[in-house]
Amino acid sequence: MFAILRTTKNDAIIQQLASIFSHCFGSAPLPAIAEMKASLSAQLDPLFLNNPDMSDVTFVVEGKPFYGHKVLLITASDKFKSLLASSGSNGSPSKEIEINDVKYHIFQMMMSYLYCGGTESLKRNVSDLLELLSTANQFQLGALQRHCELICSQHINLDNAVSIYKTAKANGSVDLSAFCESFFLQQMPALLEKEGFRTLLLGTHRARQGNNCTSSMAHSRGDSPLEELEAILAQRLRSLYISSQV
Repeated sequence: MFAILRTTKNDAIIQQLASIFSHCFGSAPLPAIAEMKASLSAQLDPLFLNNPDMSDVTFVVEGKPFYGHKVLLITASDKFKSLLASSGSNGSPSKEIEINDVKYHIFQMMMSYLYCGGTESLKRNVSDLLELLSTANQFQLGALQRHCELICSQHINLDNAVSIYKTAKANGSVDLSAFCESFFLQQMPALLEKEGFRTLLLGTHRARQGNNCTSSMAHSRGDSPLEELEAILAQRLRSLYISSQV
């Protein structure tokens, strides 16, 4: 049936297949993403967060300074260790490090996690969490990345599912990608009403033109999530079969 979905241009058939896949997958709750325990080797008093007092390194983010302390950050990850060891013009470790491609408030969220510990302050909107997830991956903070994945999985819906999936795939978040694929299967009939999902699943021209598309725009197996959805559904059916035999 997935082979039919890859090639058909008939919207009625696409909808029928989506209903079949959703019914086969079932309505049981999706498996939760497990938390990863943070292993921060040190923490400072929250009062030190972005405090120039006793700061020995300054990060420049979107042109604004963010004050840090090497004693904490050098053990946070290999990425921070490399940044803090980078040399300035005189050959000594640089006291000012420019951070590109990260928004200031996202960088602040990441540093708050490192300085203060805990994750209560991270319960923000999904858009910010996706940026934080990418930043955590960039700075090799696995526990923070996993916590972002967990929160995103708890707040996934028809409107943000595709954005969550794309961010997960781009950052190697395997468990979140699989969670999204399960959500796609469970909610496929409703998701097909969303242009973003139709484009992800079927390709740009098929999503927009439906039955009137005359050119073959089916994704190749390597360019679409269909292969992953097929594997997830097969795994789900095997699991249901095994549990029914117990």
